This record gives sequence, structure tokens and C-alpha cells, in this order.
Amino acid sequence: MRRLLIGLAFSLLSSATLAAELKPFHASYTADFKQLPFSGTAERSLSKQAGDTWQLSFQAAMMVASLKESSTLKQTNNQLVPLSYEYNRSGLGKSKKIKQSFDWSAKTVTGSEKGKAISLPLTPGLLDKSTYQLALQEDVAAGKKSMRYRVVDGDDIDTYEFRVVGSESVKTKAGRIEAIKVERVRDPSQSKRETQLWFAKDWDYLLVSLRQVEKDGKEYQIVLEQAEVSGKPVKGR
Repeated sequence: MRRLLIGLAFSLLSSATLAAELKPFHASYTADFKQLPFSGTAERSLSKQAGDTWQLSFQAAMMVASLKESSTLKQTNNQLVPLSYEYNRSGLGKSKKIKQSFDWSAKTVTGSEKGKAISLPLTPGLLDKSTYQLALQEDVAAGKKSMRYRVVDGDDIDTYEFRVVGSESVKTKAGRIEAIKVERVRDPSQSKRETQLWFAKDWDYLLVSLRQVEKDGKEYQIVLEQAEVSGKPVKGR
């Protein structure tokens, strides 16, 4: 669950992320551990802030465990530009806090993780662990079949790769929704984890479901309950 929630609940190479015009959304999900007899909840939203700034938020709760993640970003010349990132997990193993600030004038990412100071070079196209998810959503909407993102991960910069698998119909509490299925590309000799995501074709490619299988076989999944995109309720068939 921890890795899934970090990694929710996204072909850039060295260039910045090209994106369509952003649209606000708010979605709620049911969160299930296949090994546990109870469910949790999750919410994801994108909201317009002052000026040209947006906030992307994710929060989840299951029993005594909770997680909150948020990014502030802007869209400049049709590109996603992260400004700050915060992550706070409690009640699930060890608590964890992350803060990152993207100073584009100084070309530096600074912050802290687990009390350890972070300082990394900031180059065009670099994203945080939340903003890349929005980039993935936008790239799937643009019809891309394979995507690659450079993401600040701890005190390092990693490359996340995804590919489109095909189209599927997903059953949700909002009805059956036609979706594009995407999977995280990993070297099977290095990782046995699996990540699969479904994006709604008719609803600005909103995240409909996400399934995570950890290397120990534990499985976790979130599925859409209800949502709004640009103020319009999401409805399936």
C-alpha cells in the first residue's frame, strides 16, 4: 500500500512535459487490500489556485493509516512545471515526511526526506512524485503509447516508464466506464512489482482504477466511486 499510494494512484526524455489545457477534477475511490477484510477510502483532486497555479492532491485512509500528498504546479507554454511537493504518511509502519521546493531560477530542487536534506540539479522536464501522475494522464489523453518521466525520488532522480496496453471496460460505482489500460514498465530481473492503471476515455482521462502487486505478492487496488470533471458528474453506462 505504501509504495502504491506514493506512486498513485504517471515520451519526455530531456524535454518538458507537454500538456493539454488543465481541467479541474475531484474523484473519490474505494481502496482494498486483497489480503484484508476491510476497505479504505482515497481522494484525488486538481484545483485552480491564484494566478496560473494549480494544486494536485491525493489522500488516503485505511483503519489507523493515513497518507496525504500534494503538489503545486503551473502550466507554462503548455508545459507542466512543478513548484513544490509535500508528502506525509502516518500509522502505516514508520511515519514519513517529504518536502521539496523547485527553484527554477536557481535551477535547484531543495528539501528534506526523513530529516535528511536534499539538493538536486533542476532541469527542464523534471517532475515530482505527484505531478508525473498528471503528466501520465495528459499523455494518455494525447494518444501516446509509451511514456518516460524523470522524477525526483528521494535524494536521486529516477526514470519512470509506462506503456499503453489497450482498452478495457471497468466496472465502478459510477457505472461501467470505457478506459485505456496502462502499465509501469520494469525490468523483471530487477523488480517483481506490478502497477496497472486505467484512465477514462470519455472523462478527460481521469484515473478510474489502479492496481498494485508488491514483490511479496500482496495486492492493493483503488476503484472509482464518484467524480466530477470541470464540475460535471462522471457517469458510466
